[in-house]
Amino acid sequence: MIPAHTKEEFEIFMSQLKETNATLSFYSDFKKISNNVHDIEISLNMLNFLLGKENLREAVEALWKRDRKVFDVMDILIATRKKDNKKFFDDSGNYRLVHSLFDSVDGIMEFLEGTGLAGVFRNTEVKDLVDYVFGVETGLDTNARKNRSGNITETLVAGMFSKAGIEFQSQVSSRNFKAVSDVLGKDQKVFDFVIYTSKKAYLIEVNFYSSGGSKLNEVARSYTDVGPKVNSIDGFEFVWITDGIGWNGARNKLEEAFYAIPNVFNLTSVRNFIAKIKTEIQ
Repeated sequence: MIPAHTKEEFEIFMSQLKETNATLSFYSDFKKISNNVHDIEISLNMLNFLLGKENLREAVEALWKRDRKVFDVMDILIATRKKDNKKFFDDSGNYRLVHSLFDSVDGIMEFLEGTGLAGVFRNTEVKDLVDYVFGVETGLDTNARKNRSGNITETLVAGMFSKAGIEFQSQVSSRNFKAVSDVLGKDQKVFDFVIYTSKKAYLIEVNFYSSGGSKLNEVARSYTDVGPKVNSIDGFEFVWITDGIGWNGARNKLEEAFYAIPNVFNLTSVRNFIAKIKTEIQ
């Protein structure tokens, strides 16, 4: 069988792999952050009553009598959430849930003094707890970057298609195409994109790997199998758009796939695929 690409083309492909696929929107999801803060804003504004109070216990008691439920949101002040079920050892060596401290004035004072927030409150080092929690939520949102990273390449590619005036469908099951479903058998897939032209339907998979691991070898093996099966069906073509320096650690398996699948592109060479599509839809 004649390889789909040359060794030289593979070396060029590898030289173009990028360190990151991050856009500016990747770093913080401010809509989600704002929503999280909004959900507890009333309670935070009531807790602002504690700021600057030298006799902090007296202020806590007054607020407790007014509405003890406002203290339920205090986990976020130390960058945790109730659902996280964070625990700590107290001075007596007991293992306790942080949130259990908010069931009494004594517990709240233990929380404030033990975390150091009591000094912050008394000295008014924080002027407004709503603004403070916005910053905390922004910090916590960094933990969600891994999830966003999984979708960001799809967003990038979708943007490229849209800018080029190419219509596409997203998240399309192989079961929508009987011939494809038949050849894949048990290995059914949900393709990231499908593009229809006057010549054929392009079934597209998109991913990005900034770090290595055994998963990359499995992905390459899977597409080496799926690609030729799809391409064997008249009117269908498999397309794989992948990037990321993580492939340096799975170079051999990627090379096998590169030689087996005619349409393999990275975020640099995908413009060649877009140009090809444009000629088929004009």
